[in-house]
Amino acid sequence: MPSFPVSGSGSCTPTTKTEQPSTPASDSNLGQDLIENPRRPTYLELRRAEADFRDDKARIHVVDLSGNVVKVIPNPDGHQLLTTRLDLTCAATVSNSCRVLYPATGSIHILPESPASVHLNEENLREPYTHFAFGRIATTGEYKVLRIFDRPSHHLANNEHQLFEVLTINGSGAVHARWRARRSHDDYVEGSSAIVVGEVVYFKLDSIYQTLIEAGVNPGINPDCIISFDLESEEWRDVLRGPIGDIFFTDEYDDHLEDYRPLWSEITIADLRGSLALAHYHNCHHVMDLWLLKDFDNGIWLKECRIQIEPIFPTIEWCVKALFMLDDGRIVIHFPETGLLFLHDPRTNTSARVEMRRLDALAMYTRNLLSLQVGDMV
Repeated sequence: MPSFPVSGSGSCTPTTKTEQPSTPASDSNLGQDLIENPRRPTYLELRRAEADFRDDKARIHVVDLSGNVVKVIPNPDGHQLLTTRLDLTCAATVSNSCRVLYPATGSIHILPESPASVHLNEENLREPYTHFAFGRIATTGEYKVLRIFDRPSHHLANNEHQLFEVLTINGSGAVHARWRARRSHDDYVEGSSAIVVGEVVYFKLDSIYQTLIEAGVNPGINPDCIISFDLESEEWRDVLRGPIGDIFFTDEYDDHLEDYRPLWSEITIADLRGSLALAHYHNCHHVMDLWLLKDFDNGIWLKECRIQIEPIFPTIEWCVKALFMLDDGRIVIHFPETGLLFLHDPRTNTSARVEMRRLDALAMYTRNLLSLQVGDMV
């Protein structure tokens, strides 16, 4: 494994299992050679954006874990990478533009913008505000994209609803792909929080619920509840209760309402090597709790560790943007405001900053090194 300059240390204290009651709970072609590929995570795929990379939004970079650029892929319209852990990646904008990228060849497949026919007259589409999620169906080898049509307004106040559509990438040819409408969920989801674990897309609740809490209004649902959509069945699953809301006023947290109010903005959901994870970044207490979901049907979460934020992590951050876990158990942590990337090792209770320029999005690339030996190599 590559070495890293260590710029600080943290602590991670394992904890015991915590049970929470649960309300239990799924047209285009990139080539047949994508159906069965090795999935050894050896590279991070990063997009240059913030700070030093502010003038290089037109390219996506494949780098190794020492920060060395291995390959670049054109990204002329400045699409932002989705947080994925696959052999393909997906980049999109909030203005209804999405494309699938194949890093091994550098090819780019632009997805259609036209909505499903039943959505043509919907209010949401006049000024589209979109989010996307991208995953792979193991049983068929197909890839699917979930599109969320949103409006940058308070849904509850305007009695609006979100629209959801699915597009399948298989052997039929990208040019013929069409979006299929899927039913909306009863609760509003935060499209930008979407993370795919296996074949399921998970969402945080929409920020409107946090707005209600800040206004002193009980939204009727804990802010750490998670909504999920099964990409294979293309159906919604039951609401998953998060690990924090029900224990917030117990000795486990010993907090009060003022600390409860920002809970929504402090949590991030992630895919840690095939498990759903929830990171709670307590900025004011200088710690980050990392929870793993062990049993969806019974809502059982395990608090994997507590990571000390100071002195290494930037305390101006209020949440984590993305998390990944490497094969050796180290955790990749990306912060949104500073654009910094860190590695935390739970075995040694140490953290290190990855010495590379700042970034605003990343995705794990799971094919091996040989798959990159074509195209625009550096």
